Amino acid sequence: METPHEPFHPLIDYNSPSVLKRYLDEHGLGMQKKFGQNFLINGDARRRLVEALEVPPGELVWEVGPGLGAMTAELIMQGARVKAFEIDRGFAQALRDLIPDSTLFTLVEGDVLKTWPQEAHKERDAGFSAAYFLGNLPYNIAAILLADFIEKGRLFKRMVVTVQKEVAQRMFAKPGTKDYSSFSVLCSSAYSIKPLMVLKGASFYPVPHVDSQAVRMDLRQDRNPETDSPIFRALVRSLFANRRKNLKNNLLAFLSGRYTGGSLDVAEAAEAAIARAGLKGQQRAEEIEIESFIALSREVESLLC
Repeated sequence: METPHEPFHPLIDYNSPSVLKRYLDEHGLGMQKKFGQNFLINGDARRRLVEALEVPPGELVWEVGPGLGAMTAELIMQGARVKAFEIDRGFAQALRDLIPDSTLFTLVEGDVLKTWPQEAHKERDAGFSAAYFLGNLPYNIAAILLADFIEKGRLFKRMVVTVQKEVAQRMFAKPGTKDYSSFSVLCSSAYSIKPLMVLKGASFYPVPHVDSQAVRMDLRQDRNPETDSPIFRALVRSLFANRRKNLKNNLLAFLSGRYTGGSLDVAEAAEAAIARAGLKGQQRAEEIEIESFIALSREVESLLC
């Protein structure tokens, strides 16, 4: 029978900027702008974010951007185990000191964009994959990381992320709005996305110059993103590449770049694919629902095979 863990108690006050600053100064640590480091000092917000993740006791959570461990500590206090990805060597050592229980906490050092595939591979070899993800994501990698997960098939049952407000608006934007983009389509192809709280600058230390938005992402149950056409994501990116051009012209450019031989008339092929997908050549990408993008990608793939 597994021995119950002692209750976890944070070793520093994560709600106090002065305490955090003193800890940084005493340990010779600095905030590096290139890593987009900001600590969430709003304790109520931290609690609500972890609660929104709805992690069953003992489940493993991937965390990106742990900093000094404020969200890490909250996750552990609410019953989770944590695998944290940290790029800053100084913060990595601080995390080992502040979250010393190796049965509840695993640290992966380095750039998460480079280290996560190996960790995913290790988990698959061990016969499991962490189903939950939490991240106060650095602004400079948020969209890149989320897209990387989806495009490479590293899907989580549920994700709760804090990102720059403008990125969040792109994530849950609907067709016909100014924020609707290829990133919107990519995110909605795999997840149902729900906006959570907006976090003003005062919730962080140091204070950022922009607002942040928390977002909950639940893996879609009504479709399997792994069954999407191999060219689906490349096609969507191409169709949004020049928003002034209509669907027919953007698709023609996409086909011309990929089909360089044989007897296929790419203009006729583009028109045929658009018609079979139930679309019109005069439409623009920002007007099209995800289901129509999926249908179009299948028609295009059949032409290129």
